[in-house]
Amino acid sequence: MSSTAADGLSADEVRRYGRHLSIPEVGLEGQRRLKSSAVLLVGAGGLGSPAALYLAAAGVGRLGIVDHDVVELSNLQRQILHDTESVGSSKLGSASQRLAAINPHVDVQTFETRLESSNALDILAGWDLIIDGSDNFPTRYLVNDACVMLGIPLAYGAILRFEGQASLFATPGGPCYRCLFREPPPPGLAPSCAEAGVLGVLPGIVGSIQATEAIKWLIGAGESLAGRLLLIDALRMEFRSLTISPDPECAVCGPRPSITELVDYEQFCAADTPGPERRGEETMTHSGIGVAELRRRLDEGEDFQLLDVREDYEWEICNLSAAGARLIPLSQLPDELDSLDRERALIIHCRTGPRGANAVAYLRAMGFDNAVNLEGGILAWAKAFDPDMATY
Repeated sequence: MSSTAADGLSADEVRRYGRHLSIPEVGLEGQRRLKSSAVLLVGAGGLGSPAALYLAAAGVGRLGIVDHDVVELSNLQRQILHDTESVGSSKLGSASQRLAAINPHVDVQTFETRLESSNALDILAGWDLIIDGSDNFPTRYLVNDACVMLGIPLAYGAILRFEGQASLFATPGGPCYRCLFREPPPPGLAPSCAEAGVLGVLPGIVGSIQATEAIKWLIGAGESLAGRLLLIDALRMEFRSLTISPDPECAVCGPRPSITELVDYEQFCAADTPGPERRGEETMTHSGIGVAELRRRLDEGEDFQLLDVREDYEWEICNLSAAGARLIPLSQLPDELDSLDRERALIIHCRTGPRGANAVAYLRAMGFDNAVNLEGGILAWAKAFDPDMATY
């Protein structure tokens, strides 16, 4: 078959996509649609990795990726876009090289920036479909709101431990993410994947489903997940779907939207990664201290209680037992109040800070006026004073 006969596909592309061309629902017309399509992935991590790989292999003509992180060793358990040699380098650089090696016919465009209300509309505009590979609530709500405002379908995915979710939001007449979850959760309520863990293959399942939804939507084949939420339980290997209807009172996609401009949701959702102000500088607030202050108190032999409110399995990975830390998981704290000394200073820590802040708020309400949170948690301590500590 010549490139002319293939109607816009080169001889190499005809051979490359031959298994697609054999499917009646795809064929030449579907493959041409994929080649002329543009998909933007928000995140080059666990979900973005399989989605990007399969969309590139499928022949989507233009792939965009938004990310501002570097590859860490802990990413490699699930983020298959990257390899050991790319640890410490830009995720976008690693992703670009991998995708170009898979399919040189794909135009990969990268945006090495943090997605915020000030740039989201500009970055997301002009794409045929957005894939949400984010790992935090602020970005998830921001992407949803921008997709609704721009009228761009959103392939949604989320993962935690053995469980995953997927859907297609912001389609014409369909619900958006806010129709399912109206508001972001309070800070610290929902654990991050780093805190709760995630089965390494689960992002592969969910990210592949997101890519499948994208391909079906772009070629106009099959029945999409619009109006349905797919629930995945990998531990039992069960798949269920729930019907989702548009919320007539939705603040973004409803007939009388109250949210007409993008906002940043950090104020509602605690980010898991400590900010620059939490990475070892000597800071102290009414309810928190920095790791340098903790180090000073330890060096000077001050009398205080050091309490770790993480889970047992987190303690096993790394802990401050050498500094006198004691483990009481946050959920067990109400039952252990009598074991704490109300008269002695009490320093609380978790992995990065949010759970510690919740513990301090609770303890102060219970009369522990000397309770303070270790800003940045044990990760900030490791970064500042113990770089050989096993972290996660």
